[in-house]
Amino acid sequence: MGSQGGFGQSKEFLDLVKSIGESRSKAEEDRIVLREIETLKRRITEPDIPKRKMKEYIIRLVYIEMLGHDASFGYIHAVKMTHDDSLLLKRTGYLAVTLFLNEDHDLIILIVNTIQKDLKSDNFLVVSAALNAVCKLINEETIPAVLQQVVELLGHPKEAVRKKAVMALHRFYLRSPSSVNHLVTNFRKKLCDNDPGVMGATLCPLFDLIMIDVHSHKDLVGSFVSILKQVAERRLPRSYDYHQTPAPFIQIKLLKILALLGSGDKQSSEQMYTIIGDIMRRSDTTSNIGNAILYECICCVSSIHQSPKLFGAAADAIAKLLKSEVHNLRYMGIDALGRLIRISPEVAEQHQLAVIDCLEDPDDTLKRKTFELLYKMTKSSNVEVIVDRMIEYMISINDNHYKTEIASRCVELAEQFAPSNHWFIQTMNKVFQHAGDLVNPKVAHNLMRLIAEGFGENDDTADSQLRSSAVESYLRIMGEPKLPSTFLQVICWVLGEYGTADGKYSASYIGGKLCDVAEAHSSDDTVKAYAVTALMKVCSFEKAAGRKIDMLSECQSLIESLSASHSTDLQQRAYELKTILGLDGIAMENIMPLDASCEDIEIDKSLSFLNSYVQKSLEEGAKPYLSEHERAGKRNISNFRNHYHHDASTHSLRFEAYEVPKPVISARLPPTVSLIELAAVREQSYQREVHRSPSVGSLSDKASQELRLRLDGVQKKWGRPTYSSAASPSTSDSDSHMVNVTAKGKSLEPSSRRQPEVEIPEEKQKLAASLFGGTTSKSEKKQSGGGVSQIKGSKAPRHTADQTSQVRATMAVVHPPVDLLDFGEPSGTASSTVDPFKQLEGLVDTSQDGNVSKNLDLLSLYSDAASTSGQNQNEESSNLSHGSGNASNRTIKGPNLIDALGKDALVRQMGVTPATQNPNLFKDLLG
Repeated sequence: MGSQGGFGQSKEFLDLVKSIGESRSKAEEDRIVLREIETLKRRITEPDIPKRKMKEYIIRLVYIEMLGHDASFGYIHAVKMTHDDSLLLKRTGYLAVTLFLNEDHDLIILIVNTIQKDLKSDNFLVVSAALNAVCKLINEETIPAVLQQVVELLGHPKEAVRKKAVMALHRFYLRSPSSVNHLVTNFRKKLCDNDPGVMGATLCPLFDLIMIDVHSHKDLVGSFVSILKQVAERRLPRSYDYHQTPAPFIQIKLLKILALLGSGDKQSSEQMYTIIGDIMRRSDTTSNIGNAILYECICCVSSIHQSPKLFGAAADAIAKLLKSEVHNLRYMGIDALGRLIRISPEVAEQHQLAVIDCLEDPDDTLKRKTFELLYKMTKSSNVEVIVDRMIEYMISINDNHYKTEIASRCVELAEQFAPSNHWFIQTMNKVFQHAGDLVNPKVAHNLMRLIAEGFGENDDTADSQLRSSAVESYLRIMGEPKLPSTFLQVICWVLGEYGTADGKYSASYIGGKLCDVAEAHSSDDTVKAYAVTALMKVCSFEKAAGRKIDMLSECQSLIESLSASHSTDLQQRAYELKTILGLDGIAMENIMPLDASCEDIEIDKSLSFLNSYVQKSLEEGAKPYLSEHERAGKRNISNFRNHYHHDASTHSLRFEAYEVPKPVISARLPPTVSLIELAAVREQSYQREVHRSPSVGSLSDKASQELRLRLDGVQKKWGRPTYSSAASPSTSDSDSHMVNVTAKGKSLEPSSRRQPEVEIPEEKQKLAASLFGGTTSKSEKKQSGGGVSQIKGSKAPRHTADQTSQVRATMAVVHPPVDLLDFGEPSGTASSTVDPFKQLEGLVDTSQDGNVSKNLDLLSLYSDAASTSGQNQNEESSNLSHGSGNASNRTIKGPNLIDALGKDALVRQMGVTPATQNPNLFKDLLG
């Protein structure tokens, strides 16, 4: 035993404990513990460690964990030790695991199987160790795994096992009440267990159940009274005595339960009177545990149905507690007295001197408890004394939390039991002055309302005296330093409303005081705002009364400085004050009526005074007002879609997704076909199909819907003009229909269904500007020299079969889906396709570059190409196929191809340079 230190541990472990105890600083202690952690990490992983050594290592890990260091590297070894067959090692493992792990730890799953096996053990010590672990480690998810075994252990022959099983079920109830609701009857059965320990353990879950549902346990009152009587008569074994008091903790728990069951129930309470009186007489007041039982009896008496005899005994017991020299007993007496005065306030009169002694005691805890008692016993006759004492105590303490509590209680008592309004105002002034901004802002509004309303009777003289006294007190308080912001707001408001009401103080004097407040608190915008508004009221009242306003220079400088303030609120108030000073007396009286702060303001929510103006505006063509619901409905996408399907002639934006283009003809275009030729063929084919063939028109309608917007390579140009949604009045029906095709991408319509121009709402214009660059007016369209007039002047010759197939092939090209928000920003990768503009550069005559107009609209550059006659299509294709040298020598009817190509080069310089070969580029630009 000497070599083991006398405790079965090695000398090394005892030296560790000794060195930590003798360490002089936290840093030295941490160095010792960290060195021990490194030693344990090395030793605990060694093979073939003796069990006795492993047990010591686990205990040393527990010691390290208790000192606040991480010992998680050894948790798994503690779990392994719970599997050992040795009782000593198993209990050590369970002890370590319950200290190391919590119920949500990942290693819990490794212990559940061990617990299940140990709960079935024949050794009750092993079962007890497993039940201890159940109370600590089993969570809501693992309760079903062991619940049935724990219930079976309620009938175990060993009382220690039964007691721990009851405690485990109580733990399950606290974790998951629904999992053990069907087992509540087991607690009732164990209440009658032969062992007092099992019965005492059952009182805890029953107390929790009774707190939730009292009525379902009323039938147990007789049982609890019988048990309490047996305990009080010392029928329990002497081993349950504590300081010669029989089972005091069982008595306390039973008294708590009886207080719940007897509350408001006369019949149940009558069963308790006798035993409670016996316990109060038998209680040993010379020991703390005896006084604890006595205090619990007083609490029980104050909860159950009142019994005069018990109430008198409780009052006598409180008198003994209050006369004690021990502060703890006096504290208990004050608390117990606070419970009794809720039943009979007259009880406190018997203990006035004792309460005053506690109020003057230097023990701060006892003093606070006494103030709580005074707060409970306050009434109209003693409110002045109690509130004054509470304010004195509030001034003497520095604890802001408790000072806030005291201030709120003073305000509450003053509002509830104030003997006069004058006293209430004086009391509120003290609270605001000493509690500062800790007072609730609502208290300030209540104070201002009280001053404005007065006594609530038709006694104007008393109200005037009240307001005059308030003004005098505030003028006197204003000179004190460090006044809280909330209190200053009250002062400014009262001076503005009633500072000059009785004629005792002049407007200039009150105005000077208000300016002093604003200048003294230059960093508080709220106080300055109240001061400026109060100054405005003073000036208004003076001018409404016909008296001349003598504005002090300091007030004028304050107004000028606030007119340039960074605060818009202060600026507005300053400008309002300047404006009001320029009005006459009648207007001033209407704007700022005297003493009208409590008058109700009638608000016309319907704004009926504007009816005539609204009617006049509607007659002049103004749009009617739409409610928020109607406006929200107009913005709804589904409404736009329904509107489009029901009224196809209305030119509105389309919000449905584009359809995936489907191939019509699988033919491919020859690689030598020019993009300008494709655009021209497309425009001419549309003209011809509109004039001649309705069936072809329907095919074109379908094809135009299948076309998709291609913006590859197009430079982002926000707000650039595009075609308007309606045709020019001078165009023919066919031309107007084609404008609809090019501008909106919609299907061709018969001329008889053409509708007049529709005004585009502003919201739609903004959306169009964001997505497509905006809309243009008819005049802009005419000035741009668009393709409408040029197409009108050109003829629509008959197309050959080859040209028609080329057009259809163009329409049949399938492209991958394009992001509509892709405005052609450079992607950083070079295109492998041939740039069509590079193929056309050789056709431009450099001698004519100077004649190319610099002011042409973007879309007008391609309108010439679109009006090229169809009979020259083959010749142009042939020339472009053989090279650029012959193109300049050809005689072409219609617009000059060289000029068109020059315009193309100019467009390219403007930034519209395709990044890829896009045969739909011109088609998209033209519609």
